[in-house]
Amino acid sequence: MVFRIGTDAHLYDDPDDVSIAPLLDSKFDSEKCEALKRLLALIAQGFDVSNYFPQVVKNVASQSLEVKKLVYLYLLHYAEKRPNEALLSINCFQKDLGDPNPLVRAWALRTMAGIRLHVIAPLVLVAVGKCARDPSVYVRKCAASALPKVHDLRLEEHTSAIEEIVGMLLNDRSPAVVGAAAAAFASVCPYNLSLVGRNYRKLCEILPDVEEWGQIVLIGILLRYVIVRHGLVKESIMYSLQCTESSHSAKDGSDVDSGLVKESTDLSGTCDSEFVNTVSRCYMEGPYEYLSRSSCANRESFELNGAQFTSGKSNDDVKILLYSTSPLLWSNNSAVVLAAAGVHWVMAPKEDVKRIIKPILYLLRSSNASKYVVLRNIQVFAKAMPSLFAPYFEDFFIFSSESYQIKALKLEILSYIATDSSISSIFKEFQDYIRDPDRRFAADTVAVIGLCVQRLPKMAHICVDGLLALTRQEFVTEDFGFEDQEAGILTQVIMSIKSIIKQDPPSHEKVIIQLVRRLDSVKVPAARAMIIWMVGEYSSLGEIIPRMLTTVLKYLAWGFPSEAPETKLQILNTVCKVLEGATGDDLWTFKKIFSYLIELAECDLNYDLRDRARLLKKLPSCNLVSLGLEEETNDLPENDLLHIVAECILGRQTRKVKPESFSYRYYLPGSLSQIVLHEAPGYEPLPKPCSLLLDDLNVAEGTSEMKRAADYSGTDDYGSSSDPSDEESASDYGSQRSVTESSGSDRGDDSEFTSEGNYNADPLIQISDIGNASENQNGVSQSSPVNLGELMSNKALESWLDEQPGSSNPGLPKQSQVRISSARISVGDVGKRVKQKSYSLLDPASGNGLKVDYSFSSEISSISRLLVCIEVFFKNCSSEIISEITLVDEESNRAFDSADKTAVVNESSLTSSDDVPTLVPMESIVSLEPGQTTRRILQVRFHHHLLPLKLALYCDGKKLPIKLRPDIGYFVKPLPMDVEVFIDKESRLPGMFEYARRPA
Repeated sequence: MVFRIGTDAHLYDDPDDVSIAPLLDSKFDSEKCEALKRLLALIAQGFDVSNYFPQVVKNVASQSLEVKKLVYLYLLHYAEKRPNEALLSINCFQKDLGDPNPLVRAWALRTMAGIRLHVIAPLVLVAVGKCARDPSVYVRKCAASALPKVHDLRLEEHTSAIEEIVGMLLNDRSPAVVGAAAAAFASVCPYNLSLVGRNYRKLCEILPDVEEWGQIVLIGILLRYVIVRHGLVKESIMYSLQCTESSHSAKDGSDVDSGLVKESTDLSGTCDSEFVNTVSRCYMEGPYEYLSRSSCANRESFELNGAQFTSGKSNDDVKILLYSTSPLLWSNNSAVVLAAAGVHWVMAPKEDVKRIIKPILYLLRSSNASKYVVLRNIQVFAKAMPSLFAPYFEDFFIFSSESYQIKALKLEILSYIATDSSISSIFKEFQDYIRDPDRRFAADTVAVIGLCVQRLPKMAHICVDGLLALTRQEFVTEDFGFEDQEAGILTQVIMSIKSIIKQDPPSHEKVIIQLVRRLDSVKVPAARAMIIWMVGEYSSLGEIIPRMLTTVLKYLAWGFPSEAPETKLQILNTVCKVLEGATGDDLWTFKKIFSYLIELAECDLNYDLRDRARLLKKLPSCNLVSLGLEEETNDLPENDLLHIVAECILGRQTRKVKPESFSYRYYLPGSLSQIVLHEAPGYEPLPKPCSLLLDDLNVAEGTSEMKRAADYSGTDDYGSSSDPSDEESASDYGSQRSVTESSGSDRGDDSEFTSEGNYNADPLIQISDIGNASENQNGVSQSSPVNLGELMSNKALESWLDEQPGSSNPGLPKQSQVRISSARISVGDVGKRVKQKSYSLLDPASGNGLKVDYSFSSEISSISRLLVCIEVFFKNCSSEIISEITLVDEESNRAFDSADKTAVVNESSLTSSDDVPTLVPMESIVSLEPGQTTRRILQVRFHHHLLPLKLALYCDGKKLPIKLRPDIGYFVKPLPMDVEVFIDKESRLPGMFEYARRPA
């Protein structure tokens, strides 16, 4: 029995058992909550309760948080269906945007964004911009989540404003906000990568702290930015797109990077260069480029030039991206691991791609659904670079509880990674797989054995013996009724033997003879057809096969009427092949057999067989004029013409088919398209390398930044020691992150780069030795850095601190006294180095085009030392002139008359006034041209109040209420006191950092 006391589960049993309308009109919040919960329960069960919309909307102004939250959930569900009625509550939403509770502000924004109407789209955009600057992390995250909804309304005129908000949220300090902003960026402006360039290093540093699903989106964004900004990495697998061009130019004697070409050649044993080139090309191609290349008219593959590649060992942005994604390889989320592995697969050097192996193999222990996705990606990795997973072949051994799809993928991967040292263990596993009850899986195992032999020819004899043993089993001699799966196994066995024989026919003559001898016991039509094909294809091989051809053909002719159609077709082809190369006494016998078979085939019920018989019958007397070969073959004997036509029609010389056709496409690792094997909605290939110019970033990326980049010498490319065990530790990542933080802090605006030299020339704090009086009189400076070590010694510093002003010890020599008091610390001008923080006082959307920003100034007021100076900047962002701009206190009794300012505002009046913030009137602005910015100084006495100061801004005769928020740092004022009072105050200070001054 399940008890539901204290829960709301009973609402789902019979949610409409009471009258909901009276409860919504109740004056008690508990009854309103009960009614709203029942409505939400009905919505969850699929009922339409939109008829309660008017009664629910009027409760949006409730003061109860629980009621307000439930109302917002209801409105969010039905706002799009009842937009006109939802507009009635817009004022309440806007009011809740200023609520002190961040949850209420977030709920209001979510509901406003859920009303999909173009009429209120500007209001929603203003609300999103306001919430994007909210002090609450949750509200800013909701603002980022609302941006895609606003963008879906197709507001082309507000595109720049939306992108500006996205860029601002990407620069947020909170990982939660950055994750939501990354999702908004991918939905709103995925191609505006200049927004990412401004905050690239900060995004890399914050990446490990972002939520898991935000990490997936952010990883893809950072990867695309690096490619469009710096290009692909020379040492990665993507360099194969340029290897072909490099090799051609090397042959022509041009200047290429011979070291990289040689490296790709050396790795040919562990890397399938042709397959890697195909995969790399598919990563870069869009749908139209792929279709163009796949067409018969355009088979040429595109090449990338050397300028579109960068060095992964010297490029700081590439290294920081690899460092930031390294800890994500061990994430608890499988999708995050695949996303991080995809970055290393595309951008990491080939010798360092091994870092992704263990994390990916660890994912194989997860659920079957995740296991299938991981194996689909490993399938491409293992085929491109088999040496990566070759030592871990045991991880791909198959369990009986696994699904057929997972078994098939593991079998294919085992065929790629099998080596001479592991093939014996793998074959032992294959012997068990062949006896599996799932006969389709057993047939796949037989096919994989043939693939393994093609890669490892040394194991051909062992594998052929095992495959021949399968043809001797009992099911071969039985008539097949419903045992189609067993027939499939036998067909696959013959097909694998056929592929093995193709590699080295002379060494497998006895195998062909054994198959021919087993022909009477093999009843499967497809298997018999392949054996007969081998008889015709290798009819002239060795000494035994030509002598047994007469007997074999007589046997086939005798049983021709009872054969299957596919076997009959192959018998006709085989007889023609044998007849073509026959000489001597056997030629007359073969012609009689051929004539007999043609007569039987012409009377067969199968029309394909009849057509083939007529074709082969006319073959010796065919008219070559129709084939267009008359001019070229006039001088050739008739026998040679017969050979040419027979080779063309019968395919005596089979063409070698490439293992990878152009029609098969690969997709980026971790994408849905790689799983479903077609381009899923939302899939985007990698962008064109180096397509983003430096001017588009609007950041200063000079050579000085590269000089200050982290020095990774002594470690490998990931900051960890080059230990063969390749074990990753947390300390490695800690050091890596500290390096990225130090290098990332070097970014700044243009002023920071231009003033860097002045910082070194004029340091903020100087420690110097002023020397004795006689030395100073002689003009000899003692502030040279030679004496700096002596000045910074503990003894000298303590003696300087212990010295009392105006006191001297007569017992010490004069020189010692001079040395004790010679250390001096001088502090430079801090104001020039500290960049003032600016705050927004009025937004252009709310101020009819007038933008007002303010910043606290360190300037001292000329009226009173109690006043704080505030710099206020007025900017006209509209296209019209704004006139009569005045900023006053909201209550007139708090402001002074500007005409009597010098007479009224003084030290005594400010001190004797009430304990409320006081404002000195500002000089009004007569007019402000479009685009013009004007500065004014505002002087305020805050009286140590931390609440916002309510002001009124008048412009063009309109009153705009605004709030000026104080900064507590500017309330601190110096308190002058003499040494005795200071020592007394200091001795009374408790705490963990107590200090007792020693007597002099």
